[in-house]
Amino acid sequence: MTALQTQHRIGAALALVTLAALISVPYWGSAYLQRSIVEFLYFLALAQIWNFMAGYAGMFSIGQQAWVGVGAYALIVLAQDLGLNPFWAVPLTGVIAAVFALPTSWLLFRLKGAYFAVASWVIAETIRLAVNADINWLGGGRGRSLTTMGQFERGFREDVTYLLVVGITILSLVLMVWMLRSRIGLGLMAMRDNAAGAGGVGVAVNRTRRIVYLAASGLAGVVGALIFMSALNVRPDAAFSINWVAYPIFIVIIGGIGTIEGPIIGAIVFYILREYLDDFEAWSLLAFGLIAIAMMLFAPKGIWGSIQSRWDIELFPIRRRLPARFSTPSTQET
Repeated sequence: MTALQTQHRIGAALALVTLAALISVPYWGSAYLQRSIVEFLYFLALAQIWNFMAGYAGMFSIGQQAWVGVGAYALIVLAQDLGLNPFWAVPLTGVIAAVFALPTSWLLFRLKGAYFAVASWVIAETIRLAVNADINWLGGGRGRSLTTMGQFERGFREDVTYLLVVGITILSLVLMVWMLRSRIGLGLMAMRDNAAGAGGVGVAVNRTRRIVYLAASGLAGVVGALIFMSALNVRPDAAFSINWVAYPIFIVIIGGIGTIEGPIIGAIVFYILREYLDDFEAWSLLAFGLIAIAMMLFAPKGIWGSIQSRWDIELFPIRRRLPARFSTPSTQET
């Protein structure tokens, strides 16, 4: 057994133990612990989604809050207006977010770099302003409440919401690992390094980007639905808040962009820092900004990226090994 295989087995064991512990929390944990884990997990899920786009596909979006908000309002419409069970409606919010994201991809994929980033933010702001208009069925700036959740006992509601958040976080991780080990993943990393070169060797650049973009938008929509399922009220300024992309970007920068493990470490650091800095209100944002700048200057690969560079540790099986008959010792890992 190679060192890399040993690391992957350790990573799988840690993942299974963590998953079992998370699933067991409703049976022994307090309501406060559940709410804290839920908050931690949806920031982790959003960070992994952003990392998937930026770290592997090279799409630096600062407009992911658009799909968080669309998912939240989709839940309101499906549950309140159409009478669907809100828990069963959650997966549909991801489909709706992806459908809304599809036409925006035709615009965004004509742009690159900073232009792509700015355009993604403009799209998010445009959607926020449209929802914020005085449209009765969306509630305008007043927002709307998810009163249909009142049919469920509070403990049951919180337990199911908790398990759904755990599920979407695990799903985002599994989907990322699966896609990165597939032909799509190889194409993504080739595009990230050299889009023109990747296209020249047969990678369908726009199609691959669109798959990633729609998958990320759909997952962000589901996360948005779950966030506001807990809040029970959706307002435009909250649903489309820049924090839904700013904090995930901070988490990825701290942990390490272009790694699976990095956002997990970054989310832990972020949550601890936020607990200590929460009382400082606006100053906390300044502190987060200064920490992010310091990391970019002195550890641009983030915490996990620096560890990986020094000791070549990888807990999630992203790299692939070529059969020995097709490779030399120096090219076995890709």
